[in-house]
Amino acid sequence: MGYYPIFLDLKGRSCLVVGGGEVAERKVRGLLDAGARVTVISPDLTRQLEVWVKEAKLFHEPRHYRPGDLRKYQLAFVATDDRSVNGVVFEEARHLGVWVNAADDPAHCDFILPSVLRRGELAVAVASGGTSPALSRAVREELEAYLTDDYAVLSEIAAEVRQELKRQASRPGPEAWRRALDSAFRKLVREGKRAEAKDYLLRRLGGEICG
Repeated sequence: MGYYPIFLDLKGRSCLVVGGGEVAERKVRGLLDAGARVTVISPDLTRQLEVWVKEAKLFHEPRHYRPGDLRKYQLAFVATDDRSVNGVVFEEARHLGVWVNAADDPAHCDFILPSVLRRGELAVAVASGGTSPALSRAVREELEAYLTDDYAVLSEIAAEVRQELKRQASRPGPEAWRRALDSAFRKLVREGKRAEAKDYLLRRLGGEICG
């Protein structure tokens, strides 16, 4: 099955997680990081999930899933090891038009979650079409050695330069950006010369330093 890669803005969106174990905890962590409004339905919770409930970071319904629970949500995540629950949630989600992901159960997924490498605002997602999450993680770990922490600064500078060029009504094309983000620019970033790196990028893209 082919999947369409996409990044979602979940800030303020209502999301449901069914299950309260370690897998559910990982799903909830990612949703909270994205600014989603999260509800967990599960009789039991991990210690970390309990902490988040006490901190009012998520809502908790201390019970098993019941038909009708999906009506208030836009995305659902099933993190139990009970395939019958996965099937029930999936069928109801299809009926209501809610998108659902069931952990380690591609047959009951409308979307899958990639293995993600983050460097600041830069995110690189790796997926195997749901066939091998372990392979996705292995490839992501290989990329970690190449995409060092410097890439967080690199992405910040690129974003700042893009905004400055917009204010100047200058819109360099993709090829101009590719040439400008060269080894000399990256060397300045690695050396911690942020101002020089920004200046270099602006000059390469035909902009002028503002302020």
